[in-house]
Amino acid sequence: MAGKALDLDAVRRIAMALAGVEEHAMHGAPSWKTRGKLLASPAIHKSAEPHSLMVRISPAGRSQLLAADPETYYLTDHYRSHCVVLVRLAKTDWDSLENLMHRAWLFVRSSSKR
Repeated sequence: MAGKALDLDAVRRIAMALAGVEEHAMHGAPSWKTRGKLLASPAIHKSAEPHSLMVRISPAGRSQLLAADPETYYLTDHYRSHCVVLVRLAKTDWDSLENLMHRAWLFVRSSSKR
């Protein structure tokens, strides 16, 4: 996937490779859930940049990502109170997104109240 910006098809392939993940529609856009809980979806709120992905993650994980790579990961005020991070798909690569989705999968599956 080197050199090619990732898109929702790449997100779909990564998400659907995770155990128990199902694709759903949310506000007319694809979303991926596990055990009925949201894992990731396009960031559709007007505050998000185009071609961004919203991914569920722990607050500590989010802080690490934002500090390590603010060109790729960001937040807007709309998303700040949620356990999510926004990802600029054009700035990430397959391995990084795959790792993030796996972290999100672990977070969502271990969460009983989120």
